[in-house]
Amino acid sequence: MRLSDLRGRSVAVWGTGREGRAAVTAIAAHGPADLVAVDDSANFLALPWEGPLAEAAPLVTGEAGYARLAAADVVVRSPGVPQTHPWLVELRRHGATVTQGTALWMADHAARTVGVTGSKGKSTTSSLISHLLTAVDRPNVFGGNIGVPLLDLPDAERYVLELSSYQCSDLTDSPRVAVVTSLFPEHLDAHGGEREYYRDKLNLLAHAPETIVVNGTDPRLAAELADRADRIDRPVVRAGLPDGFHVAAGADGTAWLHAADRPLFPRTALGLVGRHNESNLCVALAVLDALGVDCFAERETLADAVAAFRGLPHRLTEIADPSGLTFVDDTLSTSPYSAVHAIDAYDGRPLTVIVGGTDRGLDYTPLREALATREITVIGIPDSGPRIVEALADLPRVRTGLVDDLVAAVRQARKLTPAGGVVLLSPAAPSYGRFRNFEHRSEVFAQAVADTQE
Repeated sequence: MRLSDLRGRSVAVWGTGREGRAAVTAIAAHGPADLVAVDDSANFLALPWEGPLAEAAPLVTGEAGYARLAAADVVVRSPGVPQTHPWLVELRRHGATVTQGTALWMADHAARTVGVTGSKGKSTTSSLISHLLTAVDRPNVFGGNIGVPLLDLPDAERYVLELSSYQCSDLTDSPRVAVVTSLFPEHLDAHGGEREYYRDKLNLLAHAPETIVVNGTDPRLAAELADRADRIDRPVVRAGLPDGFHVAAGADGTAWLHAADRPLFPRTALGLVGRHNESNLCVALAVLDALGVDCFAERETLADAVAAFRGLPHRLTEIADPSGLTFVDDTLSTSPYSAVHAIDAYDGRPLTVIVGGTDRGLDYTPLREALATREITVIGIPDSGPRIVEALADLPRVRTGLVDDLVAAVRQARKLTPAGGVVLLSPAAPSYGRFRNFEHRSEVFAQAVADTQE
């Protein structure tokens, strides 16, 4: 379904965040017979619905919203509406037509798009792909889950998108190059379970992409692809393995990026820490190759571009501090698995990690297993912090504590972290509830670091 297909039809946009706002603006321009916005939540952090938005689509709130959704020819749900929402379950049961702004946009732009998803790494990998393409004179527009709704993107000859599992779930067109960086259980409360999460995430691959690029070193992703082998009829490029783009010792004995047996440039060109970022770079190079870039011929240009890449503001971003401590903003970490990757990136240094956020009932056993032999301090904040700390109980080298909020956690971390150590905000939980979004949580963290300096 395309935006143009909504002309003359009754449409209900479900959700009033940035995605819902973009959807109302885009749909209104195509002349629907009727357009309303529905918000069933009562969030005091929500932005006002007024001006041109309210004129284009009157807002219906609370329980009355379901009747307007059920009466519409098409429901355009925001990614934040979970698959398990009772209204959505009922709408699907009655055969309602439900889509998203992402799917409407992709129907018109798939052939010009690289779409990147993954339980971890999608933000860094998508931004790295965009950065490297620009360096080799392939202009592109970058957007998606990273903060710019697809329906707000300008026209371009090429797009690079970061796509969440929520955005992937309603796609009926796959991007030209479909990319998956990793797979582990995430957002299970919103999808209905682990199997449902993998189904929705891998729906990115289900609608005839030209090429599929995946992290070939991820065992769970490999297993899920094997289960779908009879439904995938496109080439699958597995980055990170010796026959493709991978990291291995070079002639000088240090780690180098390689294209099969040909060395490209030293691993040290990439300023991002952690083995997972090596995998992200291998995936990015494989995407460039799939788009016709000769990475070996362009190796010097790519090395310079990799060296200039600074990553995303909220993913393992180090904050300078006069105390000698290193504060690290990893607020995009929303699961125990992503927190483990962040902790591994600072192996060998004294480390205090701040955890906690929206409690989605995740199993924190993987975090406990990763910290079983590690010496570390863990500070928990609401809402899930107490449950995370409880999951780490009795580990012999793990010190734990609980505080009331993020500012108090930063203050406590300053007292507990040895000189030269690292204070890592890697919450293993989303930001919503106490913060507007992940950017807001990041702002509060940075301000707390500044305010608690002696």
